[in-house]
Amino acid sequence: MAALSALRYGVERAQLGDQAIVVLTDRIGDRRVRIAQHGAALLSFEVPFEGAMHDLADGHRDAAEIVGRPGSRFAIMVPFAGRIADARYRFDGQAQDLQPGVVGAERASRHGFVRDTEFDIATLSADDHRAEVSLSTTAIRPQPGYPHAIDLSVIITLDAGGITLEARMRNVGDSAAPCFFGWHPYFRLADGLVDGWQLQIPAQTLIRTGADLIALPGAAAYVALDNAPALDFREARRIGDSILDQGYTDLDIEADGRIRTRLRDPFNGFGIAVWQERGVMHAFTADTVSRDARRSIALEPMECMADAFNRPECAEAIRLEPGAERRFRCGVEVELS
Repeated sequence: MAALSALRYGVERAQLGDQAIVVLTDRIGDRRVRIAQHGAALLSFEVPFEGAMHDLADGHRDAAEIVGRPGSRFAIMVPFAGRIADARYRFDGQAQDLQPGVVGAERASRHGFVRDTEFDIATLSADDHRAEVSLSTTAIRPQPGYPHAIDLSVIITLDAGGITLEARMRNVGDSAAPCFFGWHPYFRLADGLVDGWQLQIPAQTLIRTGADLIALPGAAAYVALDNAPALDFREARRIGDSILDQGYTDLDIEADGRIRTRLRDPFNGFGIAVWQERGVMHAFTADTVSRDARRSIALEPMECMADAFNRPECAEAIRLEPGAERRFRCGVEVELS
């Protein structure tokens, strides 16, 4: 479909190689967002800066990467985000195994079930206030280790405030289900390594993990940032040589109800705020990715911490009753200073 040129915002279907994508455009603000239907993964967020266009999103570059999803860039993570320890959990007294028959090092379950899903376009809309696409899937259905059915919609909006992503998760099964949302975006402010950028995470508590990146049992998982100065980004500071693959919780909420994690290039004043309304923030400096290590940083708004299916303190937050719908909103704002 063609966008109407009389409007400030436009939306259209397009292709990247053999992959179907959606393009959201702000003609006055000269901004553009591209989203793949495969996985509902955001591919780019282009904005003007210092007379040129800059892509803030370090997303998949071509059709092959969209399908291969290296680094899970901009992955939609439902019904769980991060890892599930040993791919096993208990829910309502029932033991579940997400990888029956798999043994040893091959056991790994992470980032949910929809990264390889072809989302349907439910709606496309644009006017003088925003451009928006609603992507939906019914792919989350009973399977080994997850005997539940979740309908998922992901609504991505471009407006004057930036990008908003709203996930809607509805339990269409006949029993309560564990379910929560996470987003896995990577951001790049400039060429080169992330070391010179400033990061601010408004958290009071660090989630401590073992070598397997699973949170330690019980209260041992939670460390006041006063006691973890090397990983304390409550005040904006250079990332430097910090290696981050850490969850942060007890996040401070600003007056407008948003929690903002900020990333800034102090050399040019260019920055972003990744916002969410609740949950945890996971920061990853991409040291272990196969493409462009430490040249972008993942700032991941998550409704709950990784391995939440195995955390008693998360039981209420992840529980979705039959017929119930839960929503999670997050997004990206551009900040100049």
